[in-house]
Amino acid sequence: METDFRTDINLAVAALRSGGVILYPTDTIWGLGCDPTNPSAVAKIFSIKAREAGKSLIILVDGEAMLERYVKDVPEIAWQLTGVSEEPLTIIFPAGKNLAEGVCSEDGSVGIRICRENFCRELIGKFRKPIVSTSANLSGMPSPSNFREIDRRIADSADYIVKYRQDDRGKFRSSPVIKLEHDGSIRIIRK
Repeated sequence: METDFRTDINLAVAALRSGGVILYPTDTIWGLGCDPTNPSAVAKIFSIKAREAGKSLIILVDGEAMLERYVKDVPEIAWQLTGVSEEPLTIIFPAGKNLAEGVCSEDGSVGIRICRENFCRELIGKFRKPIVSTSANLSGMPSPSNFREIDRRIADSADYIVKYRQDDRGKFRSSPVIKLEHDGSIRIIRK
């Protein structure tokens, strides 16, 4: 199993580095991922999902240091929230940086989740950059709660499909999302 885990990570990273899109299990649901600093990879995600331009993407990071490389001025409340959250939590920060067009919202904000799940942490760590994490579904359709629920068109569009957790039949759900406003207030976007 250890060898398969490492091989899976190496093949996924190779696909990401070549500008490809991966289908992978995140710390929540299965997602489509790519290099969020590569404009053509980001455009490919939008095309696969038939997602309208202007809708932003979430990115996963492996820790605080990586978060700071992609967010302008991380508010103190963000550290407090991530420190007390017992489940994965996506935070929309007022201003992202160093990311391809389409990752951030039109207002410059960016959704980021610090990933603590082993597979994703290792994948991000080996890639040495964040990874886009958008649900593995066509835009407007329900998010798959496990691998079996992923639309074949989505799977066929990926450059690499991670093998890890394909047999897991558990029901996973998207993370809660909160938005940190410029004035320091917090708004719940998704519970």
